[in-house]
Amino acid sequence: MRKTALISFLFVAFSYLAFAQNTDSLALVNAQWEKQKIAAKTKLFTHHFNQKDLFLANQFISYIEIKRKGNAPIFAFGNEVKVKKTTSDFANELDAIAAINGTFFDVANGGSVDFIKVNGTIIKQNILAKNGKRAKHQESAIVIDGNGRLALRKWDNTPDWENNLTEKDVMVSGPLLIFNKKMEELDSSSFTKLRHPRTAIGIKANGKVILLTVDGRQENSAGMSLHELTKIMRWLGCVNAVNLDGGGSTTLWVQNSGVVNYPSDNKKWDHEGERKVANVVVLKKK
Repeated sequence: MRKTALISFLFVAFSYLAFAQNTDSLALVNAQWEKQKIAAKTKLFTHHFNQKDLFLANQFISYIEIKRKGNAPIFAFGNEVKVKKTTSDFANELDAIAAINGTFFDVANGGSVDFIKVNGTIIKQNILAKNGKRAKHQESAIVIDGNGRLALRKWDNTPDWENNLTEKDVMVSGPLLIFNKKMEELDSSSFTKLRHPRTAIGIKANGKVILLTVDGRQENSAGMSLHELTKIMRWLGCVNAVNLDGGGSTTLWVQNSGVVNYPSDNKKWDHEGERKVANVVVLKKK
């Protein structure tokens, strides 16, 4: 009897999880996204799931989708070694079409805590743990080649991996969420399991690039765990995806519109709560 009851319970539990996941994926795909062309081959998508209809919570998602064709914008990094700036300030100074916050940084002193190379010059090496091991966010990288095309790379377990990457621009960040269509294994830390504002980059099977933010720490938007973020990127069609710095840093800026998400650093549901950061990923006119 006990064995039968256990089997029945597990069947019901797995059935519920499958139903919930299917419901969430349908909510995302069938959402009435607001769409705006912001540049050649480039569109902004935003939607507020305000009926607790995504992972049983309110969520505000903003993302830019860029085709890799013709006169589509190119990618670049903005970086400061000591001075911190808002994503908006970085974007304006770099004459960007759009920008998102970049990788993790020293909040007190400025500067990235992860490897960064800009225009062929290595600016920062990884700051490793005392035992010499890499953090999960040091096991992947965003790279930009000489033509401004963006790709994602996965650590090959060698100590000098990022130094040997041949692209002129390299920004180590993570953790990697999806690589070559396979969902990556995530750790069990609170950073992974708890809901926070998130920033991510994804690449779809057709080559389109997605720059995405999910707002959080608000009644209007709960934020996501990394497991939930991975599902979002997969449901949007990404075959490769990586997490960037999130939390109060999460910001998506668009030329002529300004900040389009709801940064959480001022604890208000408005567009004014940007945190000053050390680096960004930008889109620029080709």
